Amino acid sequence: MSAARMMPAFHYRGREVAIAQIARDAAAGDQRAWSELVDLLDGVLHRVAKSYRLSAADVDDVVQTTWLRALDHIGKLNVPEATAGWLIVIARREAMRVLQRGVREVLTDSLPESSEAVAAGADDTVIRQEVTDLVRGAVGRLPGHQQRLIASILHNPTMSYAQRSSQLGMPVGAIGPTRSRALVRLRHDRDLQSLASAAPTMSLTM
Repeated sequence: MSAARMMPAFHYRGREVAIAQIARDAAAGDQRAWSELVDLLDGVLHRVAKSYRLSAADVDDVVQTTWLRALDHIGKLNVPEATAGWLIVIARREAMRVLQRGVREVLTDSLPESSEAVAAGADDTVIRQEVTDLVRGAVGRLPGHQQRLIASILHNPTMSYAQRSSQLGMPVGAIGPTRSRALVRLRHDRDLQSLASAAPTMSLTM
């Protein structure tokens, strides 16, 4: 099962819509949609910036700059479904610029020209790592027996029910229902919902 299928649409104006629709409305100048987008993803962007061990003030600056850049360019985004991943990339780059600024102030007035290339080349890796970390966090919030089952499935998706039953001490007949209940919980995990658009960068087999 793909990570994208684990994540439901967001509740928006009394109905369920994909984050892409909220992004389209925001790009069209809908302030309410923009506020909804910020509410959904601001926490994710703060976690991204904090992962660079920046000061609290720098974290706030990175997130604020990310939203300002998004405000300027969201209308040019060709794939609204990629909004969350796109914002994460912006936040990563802004955080790296803050770190590079500190190095530049200490060591030199200029950075090697390859710095931006290195940052751009790392985009896929950092997005994938961000999604991986959030999925692991969501799994870690499951009840113990569900957590052990999902962790086992992620670690070894090809294991038979009989083998998994032996490994976990769980009746074979309980594996399917336990898996289903765990996936329901994951579908409603706030962090995973916030990264619904970034999910295609990672695949989960369940």
